[in-house]
Amino acid sequence: MVQTEKSLIGSWKLPILLLFGIGISGLGDYVYLIAINLLILKMTHSAAAVAGLWIIGPIIAILTNFWSGGFIDRGNKRKILIITDFVRAISVAIIPLLSSIWSIYLMLIIISLAKAFFTPASTTYITKLIPSQQRKRFNSINSLVRSGAFIVGPSIAGALFLFSSVDIAIYINAFSFAFSACILFLMPNLDEKLKISDSQKTRTYKILLNDWKDVIGAYKKQAFVFLVYSLYLGTIIFTFAMDAQEVVFTQKVIGLSETEFSLLVSITGIGYLLGSIFVSFMSHHLSIKQLIGIGIMLMSAGYIIYSLSHHFTTAVIGFTILGIFNAFSSTGFTTFYQNNIPIEMMGRISSILGVFQNAAQVIFLLFIGFLGDIFSLRSIIVILSIFNFFIALIITFLIFKPEKNLYFMEPSEKKESL
Repeated sequence: MVQTEKSLIGSWKLPILLLFGIGISGLGDYVYLIAINLLILKMTHSAAAVAGLWIIGPIIAILTNFWSGGFIDRGNKRKILIITDFVRAISVAIIPLLSSIWSIYLMLIIISLAKAFFTPASTTYITKLIPSQQRKRFNSINSLVRSGAFIVGPSIAGALFLFSSVDIAIYINAFSFAFSACILFLMPNLDEKLKISDSQKTRTYKILLNDWKDVIGAYKKQAFVFLVYSLYLGTIIFTFAMDAQEVVFTQKVIGLSETEFSLLVSITGIGYLLGSIFVSFMSHHLSIKQLIGIGIMLMSAGYIIYSLSHHFTTAVIGFTILGIFNAFSSTGFTTFYQNNIPIEMMGRISSILGVFQNAAQVIFLLFIGFLGDIFSLRSIIVILSIFNFFIALIITFLIFKPEKNLYFMEPSEKKESL
């Protein structure tokens, strides 16, 4: 019994250390998110300048993810994560020293560029580090950590703005990136044997072309996996568009005050936290298929309730439901992705999927803005929530097909069935 407990603690030593680093970095991100918006608004008094913050990231991701996946797959993931964390730490720390909005935008471009490498590299590194039998539990705890950061981060930011300054909040984010890099120094190097030959370095165009051919080949082999995950990304795009209009919709359409809106956001975070806690404790009793099906259907139902709300109470119900079951769906889809996508190609596949996702988000936001001049915002949000629910129905129908059970089994279960 003692030996079993020791082996259990030993097997979770590195995942817990990684989760600690993710938690600190996530906390800093939420503090920074509020701080940088306030800084830009204070400097420019322009809503357009603040909106530019939300456009830089997706545009840089589109331009970078187009080619970065091959570099990530062939490179040392741990080194990439450490370097990009330090680049972000230095860039963020420089921002309070700048007086020009354009110089700040330049730093934001560098930060977005580093993030475009960090995100797919971290997905691959986590998948390689975490044993397949621990992924579902790790992802559920990761959701719990992120939801905790979502709730605590804005509170810390508010306290800092009250007793200190925006600059201090930004420096905290820089520290969080540096801390994350230090944590990664303690993690194992999982790519010691990976080397890039001189011929590979000099034939960049052919490598890029072959990378895209490899991804297309993987798509053909794993068409069902890509179909389900692409539909999931579709729901993310719809919810992203609805979330972008959240402040305007709740205050101008539903008629909530700023205090009620803040409370609504806090309730959503608490809902996500409760959902994450439940999933982390019940992950062994819930299958990947159940997490995805229950999560995506009820989360989309929460958005419909929200879109039809005329009062604070109904908005709270909708936000609570979507917050709780967002934890279910994110855990389920992340585990599904990790278990079915080849690790040796995960960087390329994640990056190329990111190209399409970010491009769709930018185009969709512009399209929603155009529709806003023609139709009422209520109509747009209702239509988006219905489309989102329709995609959720399709996903649920696909995953519960009996012949597709193999895709939702744990790797150990797959071996037994074969």
